[in-house]
Amino acid sequence: MEPLSENTVNRQSLDALCTLRRVERRARVTAADIARLAGVGRAAVTNWRKRHATFPTPVGGTAASPHFDLEQVEVWLADQGKLPAVADEDRIWRKLLASADDPSEALAAAGEHLHGVRPLPYSELELELADLARRREPQGAFDELWRRFVGLPGQRSITTPDALADLMVTLAHVSGSTVLDPACGNGSLLRAAIRAGATTVYGQDNDAAATRLARLWLAINNRPGTVATDDSLRRDAFPGLNVDAVVANLPFGLTNWGHEALSHDARWVYGLPPRTEPELAWVQHALAHLKPGRRAVLLMPPSAASRRAGRRIRSELLRRGAIRAVVALPPGAAAPHAISLHLWVLQRTTQAAQEVLFVDATAASIESVTRRIAESVEGADDDMTYAASVIDLLDEEVDLTPGRHGLADAAGAASAKTLHESRKRLVGMVNSLHDLLPDLPDADVAAGPLPVIGVAELVRTGSLHLLGPVRVGPSDLGQETDVPVLTSDDVVAGHSASGRSEGPLHPQIPLLPGDVVVPTIGSGIVARVITAEPAVLGRNLLLLRCTPDELDPWFLAGHLRTSTNERQTASSSGSQRYDVRKAQIPRIPIEQQRRHGAAFQKLQQFDVTVRAAAMLSGELSRHAADGLAYGFLTLGDI
Repeated sequence: MEPLSENTVNRQSLDALCTLRRVERRARVTAADIARLAGVGRAAVTNWRKRHATFPTPVGGTAASPHFDLEQVEVWLADQGKLPAVADEDRIWRKLLASADDPSEALAAAGEHLHGVRPLPYSELELELADLARRREPQGAFDELWRRFVGLPGQRSITTPDALADLMVTLAHVSGSTVLDPACGNGSLLRAAIRAGATTVYGQDNDAAATRLARLWLAINNRPGTVATDDSLRRDAFPGLNVDAVVANLPFGLTNWGHEALSHDARWVYGLPPRTEPELAWVQHALAHLKPGRRAVLLMPPSAASRRAGRRIRSELLRRGAIRAVVALPPGAAAPHAISLHLWVLQRTTQAAQEVLFVDATAASIESVTRRIAESVEGADDDMTYAASVIDLLDEEVDLTPGRHGLADAAGAASAKTLHESRKRLVGMVNSLHDLLPDLPDADVAAGPLPVIGVAELVRTGSLHLLGPVRVGPSDLGQETDVPVLTSDDVVAGHSASGRSEGPLHPQIPLLPGDVVVPTIGSGIVARVITAEPAVLGRNLLLLRCTPDELDPWFLAGHLRTSTNERQTASSSGSQRYDVRKAQIPRIPIEQQRRHGAAFQKLQQFDVTVRAAAMLSGELSRHAADGLAYGFLTLGDI
């Protein structure tokens, strides 16, 4: 056998190195990713790792958060019959993430390839990406990858959510307009403006990776616009540009914004912003780019409405009519999610305003109040909206926090209207309690302990059907629904179904009258009998469906709530999880069950009424206090 030449050896070494690098770059997934792939909870993946010696071994990560090879995981899940169909978009995105240095680079490389700017640097993915583009069109393929990009935890904290972005561009009146976002990031607000009918968009940000993506989205979707990379305050990319609308999710608390270098800047017509008030510099930057009479809508930290250092500029903004409205958003509307951020609706005008509109939406969810907020800012009457006189706002603090001004009159007037109605309802509830409390035998009359049977045995024999739990799965595993979703909180509080699914539920289980629903997590075991409202089963719930001639649902629900069953069904780990299969109920004839059930039904109604009366009594006391405090009630009204 002839010896290998040096070139051959080098080529083989190079091939081996390339193979090694391809293995290193193969897509990796975490345990949470595997749970999403299989449509199960994170605990199930942990159990698989412990119980199955064939489960793939980690290829990276840490002991606390190991990473697994995606292809190995898919093979294992398929062999176990646990792998649903994985969307091609998900698979390609995972491979792109494994190949690139960071998610932004992965998305940009794919987008530039789809747009024909440059070839994909990961040649092994070219065929898959080309096939996706052929089926989805380049714009559709890029949008699918974009959706997965912005869903990454790191991006969710810096990307304006679509619901909030759509609200902001609606308030800014962007339809048929030119729009500027001076802190555009990856362009989420620019995309919202285009969805709302903006004709041309302009963006600037000092994050080069983000602006690269924003420009790429505009180019692939053939939308007119310009996106620049630089610091908007220090080096404005659009000097002299006046647009119809400005929208921005501002960077908060960056005190190194150029205070010294920009001290004589022409934009500070309302006063030089102090170094500790960067948001007020952004406010004036936005107003400087507006056409007369047009609007800016800026997402602001709540502290900007009340900090003492900014009160002089806030005063000037009020005196010159620049502040049209301030909206307090629900916590969680955008990052940082723990606080209630504000929207400032600004207008470039030379006419002083008589009043400022305040909207306090902190008690709602952003999805449920976007339309109400938009209508309120346009002047529609709403109980979370009130107007405050500019003269009253120009006090020592110049505090623009919604809820600090004008609510006294609104609260007092509302209290005067509702006090008597609340009192009448409370009296009715209290009078009904005597009739709702069932007549129960004395303790020494009862016959003693009854024979019992386990819930697991009832399920095995077919007297009881156990359904759930449900999970949020990929789009091909479940169906979107407009029907309300019953949540664990609804069950515990006795409310009607109030939830909405985060995605398609798998399986989707409609609730029927007589179904018994039990939360698997909580501070105690709870069982609720479903009446007639249409809903589907939510997460962390089990549904027990009785065979009518063998088991009464009210009887079952009542006995599940006993202290003995709470101890028997509780997790031994102390994690406040409950397994209803371990519960036991009396083994008695169906006629006797129904008598028990009637008593339990009456007791539950008694409990619901007492809870409602307690809540109403608190409301009545508050209404009386508000009405008396603000002169809308007299002692004769109480």
